[in-house]
Amino acid sequence: MDSIFDEKHERYDRWYDEHKFAYLSELEAIKKVLPEKGKGLEIGVGTGRFAAPLGIQFGIDPSGKMLETAKKRGVNVQQGTGENLPFMDEEFDYVAIIISICFIKNPGKAIKESFRVLKKNGKIVLGIVDKNSFLGKFYQAKESAFYKQATFFTVEELTGLLVSEGFSDISYWQTMYDLPEKINFIQKTEKGYGKGGFIVIAAQKKRSME
Repeated sequence: MDSIFDEKHERYDRWYDEHKFAYLSELEAIKKVLPEKGKGLEIGVGTGRFAAPLGIQFGIDPSGKMLETAKKRGVNVQQGTGENLPFMDEEFDYVAIIISICFIKNPGKAIKESFRVLKKNGKIVLGIVDKNSFLGKFYQAKESAFYKQATFFTVEELTGLLVSEGFSDISYWQTMYDLPEKINFIQKTEKGYGKGGFIVIAAQKKRSME
C-alpha cells in the first residue's frame, strides 16, 4: 500500500485543490476539537495537508514521497507507522489521525500507541469517512487507487476501540452533506453523527500510564 502513496503522492495532494470546499469543511470540523496549543502529532500525516494549516508540529507516515511534501510545508516529519511510534511515553499533548485510520493495518494498535505517547489529559482526534454514511458507501463502491485498499469503519467501531484502550469523554462532530465535487462552500459543522459524511471523534486520556 505504501507504494501507492509513493507513486501517486502528487495526485493525492492535488485532490485537496480540486475539492477546495470539501477540504476546508473538514478543516473547520477538526478545529472544533483540536487543541490550539501544545505539542501535537499527526499519524498518517501524508503531504501535510492537515498538519500544516492546523499547526500540528510533528508527523509520521510510511510514505517517503508524501513526507517530502509535508516537510516543505513546515512539518517535522519521521518515516514510520502508527503501530510503532518512535516517540517517548507521554510526549504529546494531542494526537490526530485524520482519514488515515482506514489505511492503518492494525488500527487498534495505533490507538494503543496514541494512548502511550499522550500526556495525562491529552486528547486524540480522529477524522473519518463514516462507513455507514452516504459518503462511505460511495467510496466503498468507487474504483479508487486509494480507497480500494482502505478498510472503512463505523463511528461505533472506532468508539469501541477508543474505550477499550482507555479513552473517555468522547464527542462527535460532523460535516460534508454532499459529495466532495458538489460542495461549493464551507459546510457547517454540527454536533453528533449520522448526517455528515466526514466525522470527527475526539476523546481524552484521563489517566497516566500504568
